[in-house]
Amino acid sequence: MTRLWRRRAVALAVFLMVFALVAAACSPSDDTADETTTTTSTTEATTTTTKAPETTTTEAKPQKPYGGDAIVAGDEEPQTLNPYAPGGTKTIVSLIGQGYLTGVQDIDGYTLELVPEVVTELPTTANGGVEVNDEDGTMTVVYSIKEEAVWADGTPISGADFKFTYDVIMDPAQPIGKATYEDILPDSIVVGPKTFEYTLAAPTAFYELIFGIIIPKHSVEGSDFMTAWNEEMWVSGGPFAFDRWVNGESVTLVRNDNYWKTDPVTDQQLPYLDSVTFAFIPDPETIIDAFKSREVDITQLGGNFTPDQQTEAITTLKALEPEGAVVEVLSGPRWEHLGFQFGDTRYERNATSCNESLNMRQAIGHAVDKQLLVDEILVAQTNPKPLDSYVDAFTPSLSQEAWAQYNHDPDRAAELYAAAVEETGKECTVVFTTTSNVPDRVKMSELFVDMFAAAGIPYENQLEDGQIFWGQAFYDGTWDFGEWAWVGSPGLSGLIGITNLWDPENPPPAGQNNYLYGVEAAGAVSDETSIRFAEVRDEMFSTVDTAELITLIQESERILADNAIMHPLYARLVTAAVWADEIGGFKHNPTRAGYTWNIEDWYRADG
Repeated sequence: MTRLWRRRAVALAVFLMVFALVAAACSPSDDTADETTTTTSTTEATTTTTKAPETTTTEAKPQKPYGGDAIVAGDEEPQTLNPYAPGGTKTIVSLIGQGYLTGVQDIDGYTLELVPEVVTELPTTANGGVEVNDEDGTMTVVYSIKEEAVWADGTPISGADFKFTYDVIMDPAQPIGKATYEDILPDSIVVGPKTFEYTLAAPTAFYELIFGIIIPKHSVEGSDFMTAWNEEMWVSGGPFAFDRWVNGESVTLVRNDNYWKTDPVTDQQLPYLDSVTFAFIPDPETIIDAFKSREVDITQLGGNFTPDQQTEAITTLKALEPEGAVVEVLSGPRWEHLGFQFGDTRYERNATSCNESLNMRQAIGHAVDKQLLVDEILVAQTNPKPLDSYVDAFTPSLSQEAWAQYNHDPDRAAELYAAAVEETGKECTVVFTTTSNVPDRVKMSELFVDMFAAAGIPYENQLEDGQIFWGQAFYDGTWDFGEWAWVGSPGLSGLIGITNLWDPENPPPAGQNNYLYGVEAAGAVSDETSIRFAEVRDEMFSTVDTAELITLIQESERILADNAIMHPLYARLVTAAVWADEIGGFKHNPTRAGYTWNIEDWYRADG
């Protein structure tokens, strides 16, 4: 891998972190297959022995009602509606945008996997949509756009729209992330009425997430892209069209009569609703009151809810279930973990840190009672379970639950701790640092005191305000043992990108390995396992073979787990509630797609 390609891959991994580190760490934080049943009936005539001709009948498909409105309450108002503008990556922009934006892929709320949106299928090497060119080491990707896909004004969605999207993104004057797009060879682009083809300079699985939002050329061309589409939106490619934004109050979407999708169960044209209104209510208590009084049909517990408020709100919402409410409390993509600092800078925090010792890191894994943590912190979830792998926050089907080996066992922890003391010749103490203004983490630090005492491991809390921790200690490496969250995303690309966080060849300031794992120049131990991890990371970034990628992803998981490089704890909860006796078709999606992922399927159940 060339240095240029590695740098671009690093940039892309940053792009893949859907929420920035600060957002993740510092904030308080039935579809069925289309079946046609045919029955053959035989009728015996009463006056003759002649059998009546066999007839075939098709059962009438169930139908859902059209019309009506839905009101969604949230605690955040967007800064812009333009997903490519500054502030456009915020969750609320995506939630509203599911109504009118379209692109190559979406995230299914049932399987939590990437599915095709405007294309016939997601291109892969298996279906011929991706081809690695052995002659020059490039990779060609071909999209086939659905014939029926049109914009709301009836204009076909075409390859020209893909090309226009590429041109907007690559415009040097536009402050848009260009990772992966910049590796498209400009002369390789081929545009067709219903096709789009391009070639990347080298194979990479990260192609799966680009062209996630397509810009309509005929609607946007000639406009000032960063100013014209902040308070209104270009022609819709989704089930609804933008209607109006009342600043400080709401955004309303109305039915797109030219939407090209049909319900696979009923064969009806989508969407069902006439309109959807997103009401902005910044006060958490007011949101819950509005839902209780049925002033709103759907709500999600957003970022303005503190952990205590979330717990109280979930309890209140669940009490409404006998009245027709459905409350989904799911494990979301944001996963908390315990990290070790491996560089010499940790000694500024803890002179007797023994993070270099595998025995010490494994001792901590056995000392921490993850089940108690989730019981105390995720109190609003029924039967909360800790994470035995970070892979669960990305693609659960690939998880090996590699951290299940670290069961809570104070006696085993004490044995390993004693071995670490003997091995290092030091007292081996633990100094825990995290953000003091996040109640969950404060509670965690308090629970750790007894856990480490039970294992005989000297322990101390040194929590810091988030601005201090993230503004200085984290990036300077002046922490010993810490805790914060990362964010998972569906698809293989997320699991590939996350490896940058521990890549020994990817230290700061240019890289993301702030743990300094395997960075010999920073005083960390570089051994055969860290060397192999760097190799696995590079191999991931240079192949698009699915089977090979899965093998490499699972090997990287085992390296991190077997060597206790970090310890995943639990996924933060994401909660949505709907009055199911009013709105049908609603299904919460715990990924970045959000609960509006199937907004076209919503209908009035009380109509």
